Amino acid sequence: MQRRDFLKTGLAAGGATLVSGCGGTGGDAGPPAPASEAAAPADRWSVPAFEHDEATVAQLQQAQAEGRLSARALAESYLARMDAVDLAGPRLNSVIERNPDALAIADELDRERKEKGARGALHGIPVLIKDNIDTADRMRTSAGSLALAGSIAPRDAFIVERLRAAGAVILGKTNLSEWANFRSTRSTSGWSARGGLTRNPYVLDRSACGSSSGSGAAPSANLCAVAVGTETDGSIVCPSKANGLVGIKPTVGLVSRAGIIPISASQDTAGPMARTVADAAALLSVLAGVDPRDAATAHAQGRLQPDYGAFLQAGALQGARLGVARGMFGNNALVAGVIEQALADMSRLGAEIVELKDFKAGSEVDDAEWTVLLYEFKDGLNAYLATLGPDVPCKTLEELIAFNEANRDRSMPWFGQEIFALCQEKGPLSSKEYLDAAATARRLSTVEGIDKVMDEHRLDAVVAPSGDPAFTIDLVNGDHYTGGGTSTLPAVSGYPHITVPAGQVLGLPVGLSFFGRAWSEPRLIALAYSYEQATRHRQPPGFLRTAAIPG
Repeated sequence: MQRRDFLKTGLAAGGATLVSGCGGTGGDAGPPAPASEAAAPADRWSVPAFEHDEATVAQLQQAQAEGRLSARALAESYLARMDAVDLAGPRLNSVIERNPDALAIADELDRERKEKGARGALHGIPVLIKDNIDTADRMRTSAGSLALAGSIAPRDAFIVERLRAAGAVILGKTNLSEWANFRSTRSTSGWSARGGLTRNPYVLDRSACGSSSGSGAAPSANLCAVAVGTETDGSIVCPSKANGLVGIKPTVGLVSRAGIIPISASQDTAGPMARTVADAAALLSVLAGVDPRDAATAHAQGRLQPDYGAFLQAGALQGARLGVARGMFGNNALVAGVIEQALADMSRLGAEIVELKDFKAGSEVDDAEWTVLLYEFKDGLNAYLATLGPDVPCKTLEELIAFNEANRDRSMPWFGQEIFALCQEKGPLSSKEYLDAAATARRLSTVEGIDKVMDEHRLDAVVAPSGDPAFTIDLVNGDHYTGGGTSTLPAVSGYPHITVPAGQVLGLPVGLSFFGRAWSEPRLIALAYSYEQATRHRQPPGFLRTAAIPG
């Protein structure tokens, strides 16, 4: 396996009892049954009209403020939309579990609005979060796995505490690539043993990308207003690009990872996935914060912004210097054409375009990152599992491996756990191999990477395609990427990265990436918003059965 090929993937259970490899039981597994072919037109699924189709957070908030809409009515509408799109019709399968308390929470927020007014921009707004984010309620946190299918977290993740305090209505949890796509070298993005397969709402035989596949498909198909994903390398950017969304991968430390099932302490972060830059900025304003449970957030002190919406500047591209990373373009001429048009549009809007012909992540960065992830996953996951209660049968990575082997027919019907095995072989974080790799990854991605190129060319941001259009789903052979993409350097450095819709290729979205220095979210949001407002490339999904063929 080429390490780059793997990393480009991006980093409702029933009661069936399994033979456990570590003393416990799991939930219902296996892929969902295929949707009925007789129920839809020949080329696409016919999806019912939705009253809140493409509605923004500001529009939904205004309707509540004016009394035209309640939080309960809003939650009921989105839950009905899930019935029509996620469970029936095209059967996207993007939501792994609904919050049984969602309507009661909405009722309480309606009462509070009448008595005290709204808490803020997200009061009563329906949100979905990825199933690797802890909630101390009646929902489980499983990373899509059978081993954690019964796990009730002992405490809310910090970002869940923030969402609840802001008045968001958490409708449920989204499906994901199991273990955030860090189990097998031959995985299929969007598939988990607990949740089955998530599909792309634009073209149903195409990948929703990983690992935040459900957090990409759900808001794109208007199953929620906004969603929260997580990224180690590409897992916010790729599903956002593939599903026609805006995705923000923040600087590591801007958003706490406490209560999120880990892969890498160096690279993990949660972030917003939304249909507009304004909605993503509103969600980021809630998610960001200093948290004593995550030491990385101490570096955000003094750098946090109370309202990232304050940086929505339509004229931000005027006078901006943008470096074009030609080395990240890949080989797809149709994608290149979309990005060339984007460059022309930004130049027309006053940006200065600077060519960066050889700027990309090289094999030395790739190899160092891979080593770091193997070590940090074992260390972080063992620490996380140790905090869980008696309803979780596996408390170490070694026990998870045994569980999967004992339940191979359900846990691993399509691909194995080669990465788990590689991680298990690694030693502690004091190992010389790890320390050397971490130092190399950091140096090459920051001092000799993003920082260097931005200093040399006096850049506001680097731009490039977010990746090629979504590839076809292939459970037999696994994911197959065709080249291109920008996620690795921002991921390894821990620096911010935003993708915004730039157009389509044969009905499949193409994203434009903006990334830059640590803590440069305000500038990147301004640039992305300026481009979005001038071009408005976001198109709702068409639920095609397969990619359109010209003629």
